[in-house]
Amino acid sequence: MRTPRIALTRATAAATAVAALLALTACSSKAKDDDKGDEGAGGVKSGDGVTSETIELGVLTDMTGVYATLGKSVTQAQQLYVDQTNADGGICGRKLKLTVRDHGYDPQKAVAAYTELEPKVLGFAQFIGSPFVAAVKQRIDGDKALVLPQAWSANLLGSPYVRVIGSTYDLETINAIDFLMKEKGLKKGDKLGHVYFEGDYGESALKGSKHMAEEAGLTVVEQKIKPTDNDMTAQVSALKKAGVKAVVISAGPRQAASLVGVAAAGRFDVPVIGNNSAFAPQLLATQSGPALMKNYYVASPTLPIGADTTAAKKLVADYKKAHPKDSLDNGVVAGWTAASVFGQALKKACEDKDLTREGVDKALLTLDDFDSGFGVTQNFTDPKAPSSKESVILQPDKKATGGMKVVRQPAAADAAQDFSPSGD
Repeated sequence: MRTPRIALTRATAAATAVAALLALTACSSKAKDDDKGDEGAGGVKSGDGVTSETIELGVLTDMTGVYATLGKSVTQAQQLYVDQTNADGGICGRKLKLTVRDHGYDPQKAVAAYTELEPKVLGFAQFIGSPFVAAVKQRIDGDKALVLPQAWSANLLGSPYVRVIGSTYDLETINAIDFLMKEKGLKKGDKLGHVYFEGDYGESALKGSKHMAEEAGLTVVEQKIKPTDNDMTAQVSALKKAGVKAVVISAGPRQAASLVGVAAAGRFDVPVIGNNSAFAPQLLATQSGPALMKNYYVASPTLPIGADTTAAKKLVADYKKAHPKDSLDNGVVAGWTAASVFGQALKKACEDKDLTREGVDKALLTLDDFDSGFGVTQNFTDPKAPSSKESVILQPDKKATGGMKVVRQPAAADAAQDFSPSGD
């Protein structure tokens, strides 16, 4: 196996481009009628993206950028859900349809793709990139099209139309540090390194590490990086000199592999734990593979694709059948879970005879114990809160299906239970 080529974009340029593009597109956002849905087959109200035969959902993904591996897995898993649902008769007598756009983790493409698809779809089963979702959040609130992002920044909380699935990065980081303290020897008075992407993702995670540091008597040594920074030699040198006893990394898979590999080469033997998007199983075939299996851990919002559950085993079999040449990773779980959540909201909206955007949003608010079969119950009744505060701690293992094994079952640290993510 080989690590896929990842095209990276500069986060600072991304933020500038998003702001500029929003200024150009804000006035073009179409006005919405006030809940004027047409009553269709079976007396079910419908609106944008819904006909008597189809329900169209948008997918704004990254197939060619920094999260290309994740985007491919998420999208293929969601298409699998759609295909299986349609084979079983669809939802509300209608077939599901995904319309996919690859933004390549480019801000202009991401905002333009949202602008293009929004009038055509009921909502979005996927939107990769916290900065891009945040950039159009006000428009989403006006458009009322449900968005289930593959992003976990706490800045996305607060809207009934943008719903984070699982714990946000700040909570996830608190749970990760709790694991380091209970299982890996980190203790009061120690220094903790935190390497993080500039922007929503990294800064959300940093809030978690600072909160946990205050609660547990730790000192955080920060190392801010850009998505274009692939070599972590300087960061490892700085953290080693500072005497940190463990490291959190809130970045991409490539940065995590470099950090762990450079640390191992320099005999800097400390545990490293990443947020859920900081690993890809393809890395186990690189030179960093042995070090990742020894000293690296990942905090995840769900059990991994290789979990010993009936749902996981079925998904593995179905995904392998549909994509026999593609590797399994946790993007498959994330995509399947988001599609399942959207599907469940559609089923409830159908029962309520209201497939308008507001009808689907209202239906989602009734889901308080949803479990797609991956160990964590999701509660969507409060838009100001993530659907869960729990995290699963995983460890890379090339013998495990999907390259990850569970080392701690779903749990929320006491500090996470008491922490309120900073949503709008």
